[in-house]
Amino acid sequence: MDFFISEAHAQGAGSGGATGGGMGFIIMMVVLFGLMYFMMIRPQMKRQKEHRAMVASLGKGDEVVTNGGIAGRIDELGESFVTVEIASGVKVRVQRASISQVLPKGTLKSA
Repeated sequence: MDFFISEAHAQGAGSGGATGGGMGFIIMMVVLFGLMYFMMIRPQMKRQKEHRAMVASLGKGDEVVTNGGIAGRIDELGESFVTVEIASGVKVRVQRASISQVLPKGTLKSA
């Protein structure tokens, strides 16, 4: 059964000098962190900033879509809640942060 087990051969002694692997590892970690920052963290922070600005600029009569997919017109604005009219006489209170999109005026009438 020797053909299943490969024979181990002793390797010759290397040059014996330091390879400098520690510095290369540090540089690689810095490069990976930089890539992660520019590919993941920075775009997410930009989206959060745009969402905060959109929520702060909400006004009465704006046509919006919530995170749950409900489309309607803003009827009342509060400090942390918004009342959205989704049909004639049907109003829903949602948190300001749950507004995901502001639609152009007249979008709900055309749908």
